[in-house]
Amino acid sequence: MRTKILATMASAFTLLAAPAFTEGWYGAASAGFNFQSDSSNSGQTGAFNTGNGDPVIPNGTPIAAGTPYGWETEFDTGYVLSGEFGRMYDNGFRVSGEIVYSKADVDKHSRVSVGGTIIDGVDAAVIAGSPTQLGATVGQVVADGRGDISNLGVFANVYYDFNRMGAISPYVGAGIGVSNVDVTYRPSDISIINDSETKFAWQIKAGAAYALTERFDVFSELAYRATDDVTFNNQLFPGNLSIENKQTTLSFGGRIRY
Repeated sequence: MRTKILATMASAFTLLAAPAFTEGWYGAASAGFNFQSDSSNSGQTGAFNTGNGDPVIPNGTPIAAGTPYGWETEFDTGYVLSGEFGRMYDNGFRVSGEIVYSKADVDKHSRVSVGGTIIDGVDAAVIAGSPTQLGATVGQVVADGRGDISNLGVFANVYYDFNRMGAISPYVGAGIGVSNVDVTYRPSDISIINDSETKFAWQIKAGAAYALTERFDVFSELAYRATDDVTFNNQLFPGNLSIENKQTTLSFGGRIRY
């Protein structure tokens, strides 16, 4: 029994003492899931007159410039792709440059408000500017959530790898960069937002790599990534709209060490 226990411990030690990371360059690629966070969109209107929202909001009701408005947007699970090139150091740190692309479709919009009042139950003509009622409420129209949000980002990252002498090496990391954020909001085929903006971006990461050979690792990674809010002009009625852009991603990839 003692011999079997010692043999098992020796096997485990051999596994954990697989080829260590050595100083040098590496390249990595990964793909995974993008869990885009909900956005509390908010903005201010320009001056305009409403469409026919009788009896709640009479046709032609004036809306003053600067009136606050907004709504909530939920996203489906999307995808993320990443390519990275960097250098490992003997002290456990590594640095890299990374390109990341992510995309998520809109699931639905809800809780449309103007001047602090929820208008989901009002006929959609009120915001479409139509003098004739459309027979569908604002809530029904925006619940048909067509559109998407995508990010193309470039980051400079710093990581620290733990247990570099073992086969399994957990790590943490952080990075800063810029991301081009492209947003399309087109509920019920009504174009509201269709624009892009480049913003400061940041990310934090945690993961673990497994050394298959002396030069090749596989890894899994969680990342939280965000940019400053993006602000676009509303195409349906005068006004601007700020959109939150935050995401959590789960990725799986491979890494070649040179």
